[in-house]
Amino acid sequence: MSKADQLKKIKNAPGFIAALDQSGGSTPKALGLYGITPDAWSNEEEMYAVVHEMRTRIMTSPAFDGDRILGAILFENTMDRLVDGQPTASYLWTVKNVVPFLKVDKGLADVADGVQLMKPMPDLDALLAKANAAGIFGTKMRSVIKEANEKGINAVVEQQFEIGRRIVAAGLVPIIEPEVDIHCPDKAAAEDLLKAAIMKNLDSLGPDEIVMLKLTLPEKDGLYADCIAHKNVARVVALSGGYSRNEANDRLRRQKGMVASFSRALSEGLTAQQSDDEFNATLDASIASIAAASAT
Repeated sequence: MSKADQLKKIKNAPGFIAALDQSGGSTPKALGLYGITPDAWSNEEEMYAVVHEMRTRIMTSPAFDGDRILGAILFENTMDRLVDGQPTASYLWTVKNVVPFLKVDKGLADVADGVQLMKPMPDLDALLAKANAAGIFGTKMRSVIKEANEKGINAVVEQQFEIGRRIVAAGLVPIIEPEVDIHCPDKAAAEDLLKAAIMKNLDSLGPDEIVMLKLTLPEKDGLYADCIAHKNVARVVALSGGYSRNEANDRLRRQKGMVASFSRALSEGLTAQQSDDEFNATLDASIASIAAASAT
């Protein structure tokens, strides 16, 4: 199966993208929600081994399948490990028919002009080469918008698209994620500024420069319809951003053509202490509800 098959799936198939890419900073919190306390590991390497067990349990569950899940976003440490005896990206595509993505950003810079840009990525080219070798289809990188500051929002979008073009040139499809913090005091105004900046940058892309967008569920329903329809956009996905799964699903249902890319909302309710039957049933119900909300 080729990248062309993967692109076709991402563009056209029903379902949503599973975000399994918590990195060093967010992993202890994710494990805590899963019912594993920090005394289960004594260093970072052990912590990553524990979180890989959690992700492996999700990915190998019969509930986790390519009929409802388009793609999965991985952290580099997860890409480097094995699932059921084969490299994670290969397992996802060949066994589950799920398209693999890689988180490539190095975290967020401090707040300036009401936003957090991405930290520098000095090793990006090497990471993209490694991703290609591992059979990764696309990437994901996140910035955060905390207030309706036009200068800051434009800087976020410019940075995202500048790096996005490098990712496209390396033969991968970037998921551009300028998250609007759900606690942003003037969220609707920030989203209007964001949409304008995104459309300007989309219109400057060449015909073969294909990107994806990962956006906060907006205050104004249908706000991103022009982005969804844009010829350079393979798919627009939504982040749950701290909303509960129920609220995220309710908001998503109202966005025609937008599908989910949930992380915490996907794993909500899963714990290490559940039996396999309980775990699989909980995950199945979660995936079913997110897939249904994505099908509007």
